[in-house]
Amino acid sequence: MSGIVVGIDGSAHSRRALEWAMREAAIRRVPLTVITVHEISVGYWGSAVGYPEDHAVAEHARQAAQVEVDKVLDQLGESRPESVTVQSVSGVPTEELLRASRDADMIVVGSRGAGGFTYLLMGSVSTRVAHHAHCPVVVIPPEDHG
Repeated sequence: MSGIVVGIDGSAHSRRALEWAMREAAIRRVPLTVITVHEISVGYWGSAVGYPEDHAVAEHARQAAQVEVDKVLDQLGESRPESVTVQSVSGVPTEELLRASRDADMIVVGSRGAGGFTYLLMGSVSTRVAHHAHCPVVVIPPEDHG
């Protein structure tokens, strides 16, 4: 999956990351892959635990992400990426984004996501992605960062 990858989770921070990634993909004339991760539980021994209903939840997350992508595409007008693919996976968000970064030219994340404590300047997912990705990382700050 060459091109730009952006991780979204429905938060305002990820919406800003999605908007930035779409504009950047259009400028660079590269495909954009939008990834949303349905977070699954981590068991006692530290391994991920999946349940049969995870597939349905992941599909619902993909549909919600597609709606958000369509809204942003409508706002862009003529300046659009050459292609936009929306994927939903079940897993641990950081691990899934790092996996996606292996074949990407760039990965984009918001500075904070839907979870965590709002006083943190940068969320744990964006921090780990920034430190361990296999490609360049762009972390989009909050609108009121300054």
